[in-house]
Amino acid sequence: MALIELEDVRKSYQLGQTTVEALRGISLSIDFGQYVAIMGPSGSGKTTLLNILGCLDRPSSGRYLLDGQDLTTLPAKSLAKLRNEKFGFVFQHFNLLGGASAVENVELPLIYSWLFPRRRRRELAAGELKGMGLEERAEHNPDQLSGGEQQRVAIARAAVNRPTIIVADAPTANLDAKTMREVLTLFDDLHRQHGLTIVMVTHEPGVARRAHRLLLLRDGQVVKDSTAGELG
Repeated sequence: MALIELEDVRKSYQLGQTTVEALRGISLSIDFGQYVAIMGPSGSGKTTLLNILGCLDRPSSGRYLLDGQDLTTLPAKSLAKLRNEKFGFVFQHFNLLGGASAVENVELPLIYSWLFPRRRRRELAAGELKGMGLEERAEHNPDQLSGGEQQRVAIARAAVNRPTIIVADAPTANLDAKTMREVLTLFDDLHRQHGLTIVMVTHEPGVARRAHRLLLLRDGQVVKDSTAGELG
């Protein structure tokens, strides 16, 4: 069953007198529980597509349906609420709040949802960190953590409210090989144990092979849609 449907989605930017066409008519669907990798050369539209999928940006034209709901003209406030409820985000550079502890960073999506009292938020955040092997680092600020630990905090933050979809933009790009394997195992666990849909941009074929499906972009278009096992 389709969770995400894009219909002829296009995105263009105006840079001075030049119009940059970042996406040139992408149509695709992603089912509930799929693990999708997106690859392509620099400038192919990977991050633009990911930002649209994660409701961080809007298409210039075309339609985006999430679980049957058309998001294309959804008001900004409604889109922000949906983004907090349905999505978890993991970024290449972690994007943690420097002045907040690890557990406070993980709490953020719960604070924005207004569904949990403070004590319950802290319990959920601490439990998520424990699952990431960071129980003893909960009160440390990001600058006291290694890169791998910071990324695990970011994954805990993305997963703490059990979103439907996790979107990840090159989450292993700044990690050494051992830490990269550990982080990918965490994504595998979230996918298998909780059934989360994962859409991940990566530049690394070895990372893409962990997914079930590969979308290859070039010049703002999907030029290949295949199982990740077919990756050469």
